[in-house]
Amino acid sequence: MVAIKRAIENEYKKEIEHAKCDLRDLIIRHNCAPIMLRLAFHDAGNYDAKTNTGGANGSIRNPVESANPANNGIKVALDFCDEIKTKHPMVTFADLYQLAGVVAVEVTGGPKIDFVPGRMDTLVPDSVRLPNANGGPRHLRDIFHRMGLSDKDIVALSGAHTLGRAHKCRSGFDGPFTRDPYTFDNSYFRELLKGETEDLLKLPTDKALVEDHEFKKYVQRYAKCKETFFKDYAESHKKMSELGFTTPKCGCH
Repeated sequence: MVAIKRAIENEYKKEIEHAKCDLRDLIIRHNCAPIMLRLAFHDAGNYDAKTNTGGANGSIRNPVESANPANNGIKVALDFCDEIKTKHPMVTFADLYQLAGVVAVEVTGGPKIDFVPGRMDTLVPDSVRLPNANGGPRHLRDIFHRMGLSDKDIVALSGAHTLGRAHKCRSGFDGPFTRDPYTFDNSYFRELLKGETEDLLKLPTDKALVEDHEFKKYVQRYAKCKETFFKDYAESHKKMSELGFTTPKCGCH
């Protein structure tokens, strides 16, 4: 039995690697890194540490959850992932969505993020408990601390706004956060420290990072050193991608 289990685990690892390659090709071909990263965040970000509910479990594909206004536009990423799922049916949706986020960061020049597979799927919709873009420092802490994440995680993960832009039809806001929204770097933090700029968007939750003293020290640190940001981001992203998931000792499904 042990030998059979190990063989299945090894086969799953291989399938994950094949899916990763196909995700890389798809993301480059469709230039869809931002929405794929958003999918990973939105599937994991409903986690509640006290009740151990929600998290990276693939529930966002449930029509009730995906139709929530906080997930406007997410169907684009779900459909892309369905293409990969068809080719790799062994891979769970929960793993696939988080793998898509990891690949989205890597192909746009960001850090390599450690990925441990083994997440189990559910079709039961999570309660949508995502950040409100109009929130301030207290709101951000309420949301992220509920997940079990720290102030450092809040700022590091906010750095994902280096990719993509806001769309009025999705969030009510419009515009890019950086001058190169398809390159993962630390320019988001440099732009934050410049204050208001006419051609770049800063959400209330972005501004909160420089209004709060504890948050701002991380903004300054990441604006100064891309390597420091990449290191902290990779750690925080891994934590986010494993919310609600107990990593198996074998490191596989």
